[in-house]
Amino acid sequence: MLNYLALVPLFPLIGFLILVASQGNMPRRWVPWIGAGSVGVSALLAALIGIEFLGGSFEPYRQTLWTWMRVADFASGFSLYLDALSLNMMFVVTGVGFLIHVYSIGFMADDAGYARFFAYMNLFVFAMLILVLADNLVLLYLGWEGVGLCSYLLIGFWYDNPENGAAARKAFVMTRVGDTAMAIGLFLLFAQLGTLEIQSLMQRAVAAWPVGSGLAALAALLLLGGAVGKSAQLPLQTWLPDAMAGPTPISALIHAATMVTAGVYLIARTHTLFELAPAVLQLVAVVGAITLLIAGFTALTQRDIKRILAYSTISQIGYMFLALGVAAFSSAIFHLTTHAYFKALLFLAAGAVIHCYHHEHDIFRMGGLRKRLPIAFWSFVIGSAALTALPFTSGYFSKHEILASAYQAENGVWFWAAGTLGALLTGIYSFRLLFIAFFGPENEHASEHLGFAMSIPLILLGALALFGGFVSMPLGSVFPREQPGELGVLAAIVTDAAPFIGVGVAVLLYLTRTYPVEALTASRWGERLHRFWFSGWGFDWLYGKLLVNPFRWLAALNRGDIVDDVYRGVAVASQYAHRAFAATQTGQLRWYVAAFTGGTVLAIALGILS
Repeated sequence: MLNYLALVPLFPLIGFLILVASQGNMPRRWVPWIGAGSVGVSALLAALIGIEFLGGSFEPYRQTLWTWMRVADFASGFSLYLDALSLNMMFVVTGVGFLIHVYSIGFMADDAGYARFFAYMNLFVFAMLILVLADNLVLLYLGWEGVGLCSYLLIGFWYDNPENGAAARKAFVMTRVGDTAMAIGLFLLFAQLGTLEIQSLMQRAVAAWPVGSGLAALAALLLLGGAVGKSAQLPLQTWLPDAMAGPTPISALIHAATMVTAGVYLIARTHTLFELAPAVLQLVAVVGAITLLIAGFTALTQRDIKRILAYSTISQIGYMFLALGVAAFSSAIFHLTTHAYFKALLFLAAGAVIHCYHHEHDIFRMGGLRKRLPIAFWSFVIGSAALTALPFTSGYFSKHEILASAYQAENGVWFWAAGTLGALLTGIYSFRLLFIAFFGPENEHASEHLGFAMSIPLILLGALALFGGFVSMPLGSVFPREQPGELGVLAAIVTDAAPFIGVGVAVLLYLTRTYPVEALTASRWGERLHRFWFSGWGFDWLYGKLLVNPFRWLAALNRGDIVDDVYRGVAVASQYAHRAFAATQTGQLRWYVAAFTGGTVLAIALGILS
């Protein structure tokens, strides 16, 4: 089955091409069979390939299809690479991706852009599979840019609304900042090491650069720039909440289960390079710790159901970066996997609520849904429990590994403390959402019908969110030097207690309202702090003042485009010159003789004078 590896990304690509070629004229009932069916075939192939791989010796498998480009000493093949890490990512992309596609059959059933939606989704799955299966960084970068393109298309899917177009542009531009840094990093790596084939590159890096090398640090820092852009980490995190403008299945696929984890995968795949740059690896942990706290506090104040989950995603990716930074690479990938289960579940459950509320997003306009929408309610209960890392859920096992590894790392107490505080905040904002939307006075405006296509993915993802933590990919062959961390007795008690404390606070503030949250925000400082957190700690305001507004001012100043003015000036000068010289062509012989004689005299005079 390993020989069929290339078919895994091929089927979604074929689905995309068929849907695009139909130009929206395909019978509507065929669209989901092609859109969801092609990803389902890929998921089945991935499962069969995984069974053979896991039943063998875990030896990496490489499949070269053709030489993509060859220039002088540079050659890049269209080659795929399968090991435990890429297999894990392939499972996530195809498995969770297929469930989201099935859910979309019901969620997008009445949308005019039904075929276009599935075409974009298929193209995204293809690009993501190329990214995680690429054997070299050039092919990986192709997939990297492909998911960036698809994110623009999908976030702005409902392009009739200008706000959606603005959100799509924001995501595209901000991720391009990171992508530019990453591209420069690839140029540096090839210039210094002579290859971009990942496995050879890591071997040459170890041979050429000692630990702490400046070049290794610079290359790792540039790759980190790409990772923070794609994974929405500080300081390029502000695009992700606005990306919720797209349909909810897009939020589940791109901004919870796959695309935003690409940066985590990149660092894990090139972990050898980062280990040669301990300062950069430490920076990865710092970025993750700060981001998870900033996003956690911000999620506490949001009203939009999808924006709460978006900030939660930023926070959970922060945990993955924290794990990467303390060299707990397996723990980071484990949390990436469990996060895909419970966050896709939460987004799809949120989509069910939005669908039944006729596209209402404000949780304070909801209420009493636990009886009217039982599947969505229990999906939220399970997803929130896993997100909060309550015992025996999938999130408990992966997050506990991260905090244990952080505790054992150098300066790890601070990282552990940040992660533990983040776990407490997660308990508060997760159950705040649950209590406000599903408890309290019943709202009569919600319909109750979800349908088979939307219900089955919620049930299956709920099972994965509960029990997925009991199964993890054996990544020892990819990260052989990693040692599992352990917590001291007191640290273990605090770690396990933090989520429960968070849930307890949410109960007091939002369920029983023993201490109404309005009392906390009534004071001047409480109101200011609430507004500051609600704004995402002012990052959008800061970037607007420093970057966006000056650029708009320059654009307004240069509305006529000074470069075009130069070319227009050249054109006008040419026209005048043409008219001037054309005026000399009178057709009268005496003028031509006079001009000839005058030119001859001038030439002789110049010759005499020189």
